[in-house]
Parts: sequence; structure tokens; C-alpha cells
Amino acid sequence: MKLVLMTQPTFFVEEDKILTSLFDEGLEHLHLYKPGSEPMYSERLLTLLPEEYYKRITVHENFYLKEEYKLRGIHIDDETTAPPKNYKGHLSRTCTKLELLKEAKRHADYVLLKYIFDSQTEPDQKATFTMDELKEASRRGLIDRHVYALGGMNMDTVKMARDLGFGGIVVSGDLWNRFNIHEELDYQALIDHFVKLRKLVG
Repeated sequence: MKLVLMTQPTFFVEEDKILTSLFDEGLEHLHLYKPGSEPMYSERLLTLLPEEYYKRITVHENFYLKEEYKLRGIHIDDETTAPPKNYKGHLSRTCTKLELLKEAKRHADYVLLKYIFDSQTEPDQKATFTMDELKEASRRGLIDRHVYALGGMNMDTVKMARDLGFGGIVVSGDLWNRFNIHEELDYQALIDHFVKLRKLVG
């Protein structure tokens, strides 16, 4: 099963150091998710990361960054928006409805199925599927190795995602909640947790 990390939606001082450390510890796939931000800040963050890790980064919005920094691919935050004209390369999407999964998978390398469990970063984002609905979607082949679970993923929910047949999980709050971006400088607890999570996911 794949392990994907979603960045914090906002930029912060220690971010490049933490991301570099995570890559050093084996992070294989990062989604650069900074909704509504000025592209210059994403550029600045990328220039602070070792170039060898660019090929592990997928970018949301500001898709020109993919070519400029030779990133892994682009991500579209819904099921239906068309990719940029003549785009060739890795493409992923977010999907929020089981009935749209089949079509979303047809036009993407993988799909992030959102709201699997209650969000750990946004309290108002609750799970939108019952376990029975997810099991049925798995039985029908809608959930497979091309679908990654997003929402409330942590050490306790990894096994459930694996049992449902997800090809990967997307982690955000479970990691970022271990570091206060406004008050802390020591992020070792975050790194240690990532190492444990990576071993659990396999």
C-alpha cells in the first residue's frame, strides 16, 4: 500500500527542513497542497528542497510548476475538471462520491477518495460513507489499487483501509498535528511518527 503525505495548506518557517527530513526518511510521495496561495511561495519552498526529491512531488494548482521543476505530476481537486490542454504526465484527482469513482479512475493514474473517516485537520469535515457502503464499493471493484483513502488516516485506520482494498492512504493531520507551526522548532516527534507509520503501511 502506498503512503502519500499532504502538505499543510499554509506555509510555515520550518516546512522545508521537515519535508527534507521526511524525504530522507523514505517519503516517496508528497502532494504540494496550498489552496489559493500565490505561486511564488510554492516556488520558494521548492527551491529550498533538494532537487533529487522533485520527482516525488505532485502539485495542486499552479500546474506550470510541474514542468518548471520537473515534478512528478499534477492533481485536480475534483472529479470532472479537464487537465490543462496537451498535458502529458502523471495525473491524479480527488473524488467525493462512490458513484463517480469509475469515471474518475478512467482519466487518472490514481484517485483520492475523500472523507473516508472524520478529518483530523478540519473538524467540520466528517466521514461521508458508512463502512457498509465502503465494503460494497470494494466488492464491486470501485475501490482498488488505483484509489487512495483520504480523511482521518492514522495508525488506527491503516488496517481498515488495507482491508477495504485501497491502494494507498493519504496522511495529513495525523502527522502535522504533532508539530505546532507557530510555537515549536523541534519536529523530531513528527519525524519519529512518520517512520512508524511508514513501517505500518509497508
